Amino acid sequence: MTTIQQLTATQHAVLAYAIEHNDGKITWFPDQVKGGARKKVLVGLFGRRLIAADGPDWLVADAGYAALGLQRPAPMPLVNDPEIEAVVTAAEAEWTRLDLRLDAPQESEQQTQPQAEQPQEPVPPTAGQSRTRENTKQALVIQMLKRPEGATVAQIMAATGWLNHTVRGTLSGVLRKRLGLTVVSARNPEGVSAYRIA
Repeated sequence: MTTIQQLTATQHAVLAYAIEHNDGKITWFPDQVKGGARKKVLVGLFGRRLIAADGPDWLVADAGYAALGLQRPAPMPLVNDPEIEAVVTAAEAEWTRLDLRLDAPQESEQQTQPQAEQPQEPVPPTAGQSRTRENTKQALVIQMLKRPEGATVAQIMAATGWLNHTVRGTLSGVLRKRLGLTVVSARNPEGVSAYRIA
C-alpha cells in the first residue's frame, strides 16, 4: 500500500490545492470541511510529517509532495540585478550618511558647549560645612532653609514630594546630626512653624 492510497480524499485535495495554487501554503479546504474538521485534517497531515509549520502558516513538506508523486520544486536561483544592486547601495549610503549626521554634534550644541575645564581636586568639607551634592532634594531643602523666611514642612513636602515624616527626619537627623547644621524653628505670621538654617 503506497502513501497516496493512505491519504483521505480531503487530505489529498488539501495538499494538491496548496501545491498547485499557493506554492505549497495551505490556505484552502473543501467547503464541507469546517471548524474542528479542518484542525483534524491538519493534525493528520502533520502527524505523518506531510506538512510543516512556518510561523502561523502550514506548508507542504517534502513528504507531502512525495505523497502525491511529486518532487518539491527547486527554489528560484538568485540573479544579480544591477538595477536593484544600485538602489540598495544608494539606500545603504544614505543610511550611513544619516547615522553620521545624527552622531555628530549639532551647530547649536557646539556653540553652547563650554570649553573643557581641567579637573579639580575635590575639597573636603570643613567642620559645619554641608556635604550635599547639587541638584538633589537634600540640596533643595538646604537652599529653602537658607532663605530669610525659611520653609514650612508643607512647603518642603510640596517641593520634594516627600511625606511629613521624611521631612521631619531630614530636618532633625540628616541636617542637624549628620551634617552639623543648626536648624531653628519659629512661627511665621500665619502661625505655622517655619524652619531655617541659622
